[in-house]
Amino acid sequence: MTPTTRQGHKRRTSTKIRVLLAVAALLLGGGGTALVAAHASAGGSHRPAGTSSADHAADPATAMTIACPDVGDRLRDVPDPARQRVSAGLAELDAQVAQAYEQASAPGGDSGAVLGELKQHRSTTIGRMADAIAERSTRPSDLPGLSGCTARQVRTADARAGAGTAVLTRAMPGGPSPSDFADIRTAPTKQNPAVGSGGSAGTFTSSCGRNENGHFNSDNVIVTPGVSNGAHHTHDYVGNVSTNAFSSNASLAAAGTTCTNGDLSTHYWPVLRLLDGKAAPDAHAPGGGHDGNMGEVLRPSSVAIQFRGSPVSKVSAMPRFLRVITGDAKAFTSGPGNANASWSCTGFENRQLKDKYPICPGGSDVVRTLAFQSCWDGRSVDSANHRTHVAFAGADGSCPRGFRAVPQLVQRITYAVPAGTPFAVDSFPEQLHKPVTDHGDFINVMPDALMAKAVSCVNGGRRC
Repeated sequence: MTPTTRQGHKRRTSTKIRVLLAVAALLLGGGGTALVAAHASAGGSHRPAGTSSADHAADPATAMTIACPDVGDRLRDVPDPARQRVSAGLAELDAQVAQAYEQASAPGGDSGAVLGELKQHRSTTIGRMADAIAERSTRPSDLPGLSGCTARQVRTADARAGAGTAVLTRAMPGGPSPSDFADIRTAPTKQNPAVGSGGSAGTFTSSCGRNENGHFNSDNVIVTPGVSNGAHHTHDYVGNVSTNAFSSNASLAAAGTTCTNGDLSTHYWPVLRLLDGKAAPDAHAPGGGHDGNMGEVLRPSSVAIQFRGSPVSKVSAMPRFLRVITGDAKAFTSGPGNANASWSCTGFENRQLKDKYPICPGGSDVVRTLAFQSCWDGRSVDSANHRTHVAFAGADGSCPRGFRAVPQLVQRITYAVPAGTPFAVDSFPEQLHKPVTDHGDFINVMPDALMAKAVSCVNGGRRC
């Protein structure tokens, strides 16, 4: 493996897109619900690195992935002059991990050798990032210790599968696996705190369409600004029509919008794909098959962009150009600390799944709900790791000390998934398309007068 930036990262896409589906139906009693769980073969069995084909055949219910510390999440101070070099470094780290995952998981791959080489390249990239920060600030002492990664074996069959449920014991290489799906009717019910007398019970909705104009790209202007294909997966956009890796506050403010009320904000999330074996138009493109994301993009049936209040207090206006990420694209390997996925089905939204895709009864659509942090530190529109300037409210709805309540953004997206067809969210390759990695992004570009109207509606208990 050689050092590479994501722009130049080349994968064996012909291998990635040679998909042969071996299909079985997952039938659930009582509602006629059916899920097809698929095993895709990319030119042979997908076996853990360092094992023989016989070893893998003896344990088909496992897959391999690579887990690395999330350098971006550890950043605390990135001076403005260093931002572009740090952004490029983060993109390079992601490309290095993806390439190492492909090499280690290929037939004959040696995970030990791959991980050793990966550590060397990560160390070099992290060193350059630390140098850039040190030119204008204190050199981060903890970053060099984040270069090492580990190979991890992952179970792909669910030992807890219930009676009457037929589950495939082999996963699609690269995920997801049969154990990543669950009947929504078995999910726990969701409890929300009641709105008190001092709370804010109103809502404000921006009607922004369903991305009918086909605004897709694999950039991430919040995490890796200035880097093409910085997300490694394809994003679906509504709102601001100009958003890409090179957007600035000025360009966003000058652009058009799909929102009918003049809201210029940008909203984006990774696409869902149908895993039906059909080649997609982006089968060789960045963010698509080039990055291990295969299958036809599933277009939303509906998209709702709503701002809600706090159960215990009034809300203050968000600052313009506030950037917020909810959820974690690397939650599968990094752990659930920043995860905020929530999957359900229409008619069953009192039940939510965090680490499973929902199996919906006939006639019910899949629902993704991305509820953003509703507490702001009152100072910054962003932070070095894009998280510490905002926070989630506590179980009782109150904000942590030093934070104030702002309107809570909730992105609700529904999909009419064809009966019997599995699906998965786009992800970094080593995240295996796990549902826990779902995430959403938001940049507030509301004109000040529109934000004031939203706050008034929310605090006044009105629906606008």
